[in-house]
Amino acid sequence: MRRFVFDVVEGVRIAVQAIWANRMRSLLTTLGVIIGIVAVTLMATVINGLNQEFETALSQLGADVLYVDQFPWGNNAGAEWWRFRNRPAIQPALTQTIQKRSRFADAVAPMTDTDRQAEYEGRSLEVEVLGSPPEYGRIRDVTLAQGRFLTRADERGARNVCVVGASVADHLMPVATPLGKTIRIGGVPCRIVGVQEKEGEGLFGGPSPDERVIIPFSTYDKLFGISRRWGVEIMVKVRPGVSMSRAEDELTGILRAARDVAPGEENNFAVNDQEQIRSSFSGTKIAIYGVGLFLTGLALVVGGIGVMNIMFVSVRERTKEIGIRKAVGAKKYTILLQFLIEAVIVCLLGGVIGLGLSALGAMGIRALGFAAALPMETVAVAFGICVGVGVLFGIAPAWQAATADPIEALRYE
Repeated sequence: MRRFVFDVVEGVRIAVQAIWANRMRSLLTTLGVIIGIVAVTLMATVINGLNQEFETALSQLGADVLYVDQFPWGNNAGAEWWRFRNRPAIQPALTQTIQKRSRFADAVAPMTDTDRQAEYEGRSLEVEVLGSPPEYGRIRDVTLAQGRFLTRADERGARNVCVVGASVADHLMPVATPLGKTIRIGGVPCRIVGVQEKEGEGLFGGPSPDERVIIPFSTYDKLFGISRRWGVEIMVKVRPGVSMSRAEDELTGILRAARDVAPGEENNFAVNDQEQIRSSFSGTKIAIYGVGLFLTGLALVVGGIGVMNIMFVSVRERTKEIGIRKAVGAKKYTILLQFLIEAVIVCLLGGVIGLGLSALGAMGIRALGFAAALPMETVAVAFGICVGVGVLFGIAPAWQAATADPIEALRYE
């Protein structure tokens, strides 16, 4: 063991000396490896960032919430929209039906929305106006920075009160305290009773919760009316301890009975949850990974061939040195280890430079407002790839050096 450690240390010393003696050549040799490492780390960085942002946005839907809608979520919704649009709309009265018949529903609430202009003392902002009863706050885990959420009294009285998103409050009232102020939504006065915590981007580029105004469902019906053509979406929060599949089966049975769907007929509604969106996104992510890995593999193969080529040159230039070392008793594995270490160090040098460039690239991506994350797992994988490329493409020239005839090597000029 002590002998092996000595050989490794000695191999590192000789390799560093050889690389330093040919600095420019070694740097140029690593270009292919640098490109490959930059490609793989930047790809992983962008995908990790997108994944984090996606999960954050998806959490807004709630892991224990089912959504009854006219249209399904996921891959087939866009392709067959013409079929789904002919379904009868989801009417608010279904909310009471679900509440009465469901054993697994913890809370049920309809919701509908529209876009309107919010105004306050000469400032205006295009906002999403969402109408829903007080149960919305519990179902969607709304967190408030100031004030309170909607109450049953607000709902029963169809009061003109609202809870605004963080961006709405900041834009309309950058200095004043929002609570108690009356803003105009589509020309209708509405008093602010609460301000939400900042939540960030919406799901798949949709409206951000920070640019949303929530009003009681009855108030929405009074001010804007419920569209009989498009109806509403109904949220169903599942009781703790009940599986989502079991709750979905029960909800499907209730809806089929309530909407008079005959046995054997296709559902004229959709029961959605966040898993449908996650499964749709996973296919896109796999495709991005596939293309990225192909390009990365191509760059690393080119880089590895460059490393192999320069290592053959290095072996040829140091043939006499190899002969002398063998003449004084150096074993095959010692020579093999020396040149393998040199190939690995060259690749690791490219890996360090590549990771540095990737870190700068990730900072630039974040500065542009896009998601990017470079976790330590990606760094470890990058260094593992460098070692693998060094061993794979360095083994042939190292073996040539290890098996060289010492007499022929000493005679080489």
